[in-house]
Amino acid sequence: MKSLYTVLLLTISNLFMTFAWYGHLQFKKITWLHGLGLVGVILISWGLAFFEYVFQVPANRIGFEENGGPFNLFQLKVIQEVISLSVFTLCAVYVFKTDKLGWNHLVGFGLLIAAVYVIFKKW
Repeated sequence: MKSLYTVLLLTISNLFMTFAWYGHLQFKKITWLHGLGLVGVILISWGLAFFEYVFQVPANRIGFEENGGPFNLFQLKVIQEVISLSVFTLCAVYVFKTDKLGWNHLVGFGLLIAAVYVIFKKW
């Protein structure tokens, strides 16, 4: 169950992270945010990043093997990166609608899956 909670919380965390890091690039589409200066954009991004950490910190604490979870630090990091790129890709393609998913992205994701295999394999 801790594995599921870890992945779920990291996914929610990465949704907030994606919008904190890249959402401001879409502000031109929102009339009342169109003229917002850099300081305003930073403050909004920090506000979103707060919620990223609200979910990310518990995810890592629950998932870490020294806290009774199933994952070591390397495994937690690889899980986080795969979730981060997956969430980002879905947001870029379906929410921001700025890019299309290409064959090179799919090959890259295949290599990420290979990375997960290598990291999780007991050698």
